[in-house]
Amino acid sequence: MTRRNPYPRAVAGGERTYEIHEAAQLTGLAPARLRAWERRYAVVRPARHPNGYRAYTAEQVALLRAFARLIEGGERIGDLAVQPIEEVLSRAEARDIDETTHGALLGAVVSFDRDRLEALVAEQLRLRGLSGFAREVVLPLAQVVGDLWALGKIPVAAEHMASEVVVHALKAGLRDARGKGPVCLAACLPGERHEWGFLASLADVQELGWQVQYLGPDLPVDDVVEAAWKRQARAVAFSASDPGLVEPQVAALTQLPARLPPRAFVVIGGGGVAPFEHLLRSAGYRIGLESFTPVAPDAQARGAAGS
Repeated sequence: MTRRNPYPRAVAGGERTYEIHEAAQLTGLAPARLRAWERRYAVVRPARHPNGYRAYTAEQVALLRAFARLIEGGERIGDLAVQPIEEVLSRAEARDIDETTHGALLGAVVSFDRDRLEALVAEQLRLRGLSGFAREVVLPLAQVVGDLWALGKIPVAAEHMASEVVVHALKAGLRDARGKGPVCLAACLPGERHEWGFLASLADVQELGWQVQYLGPDLPVDDVVEAAWKRQARAVAFSASDPGLVEPQVAALTQLPARLPPRAFVVIGGGGVAPFEHLLRSAGYRIGLESFTPVAPDAQARGAAGS
């Protein structure tokens, strides 16, 4: 059975690969360091695209992230590079389990204990609040689960279960913690079904005072425009993890800002946006959910009056 990677995209002809700037973002390692490690220690040897760009696999990204975690703990790359890969991965995995708050969560995922996972997720959401839960639990857990999946250490069924439980909790949290600020409608582009990271980022947007209303994954652009008018949204946010999903929507996306209600703006983020960033900015888009700014109290009051 072909495994589906929970966070990269698939590409024609094989598994999704990452260029060096993407690998750097996913691992926290600067491109210069990745090149140096490849040259001096051969920790990974990425393939090359026809244009000469490096192409890292999901497995290579997971291994590089394991190196990065151990180095954060005080180890040296020169020592790690000569150790068996399985040993490096096992020690990095043990460090994740022992030294973070995710050990019990990860144990529930690996053992397919859905009831236990749901109870732990609910507890963390209650203790940390929605935004803290998203930043401190959801995103780090997504990295660990994604790495274990990419390395074949957990089956796709375990990843699916974790995703379903976490996504359900995030959606419920967005509903329960919804404020009275101006409305931000959020949706994934057609074909996009990866919600985990997008929902976690929307939690931060809601904490800034926005009233986030998540419409769901895989939605036609025209439907989002219609919803924006019906709800008189002040912002619309899209997510796309794959450039292959953005490309067929470029014409509709570039026309979209002019079709929104007066004073509304549109934001787009995700790993699929980079090749189209200049074009989308020219059309009036803000790039990345960090584009949102706090909502002033008077604006929240106006939002409540208009809701």
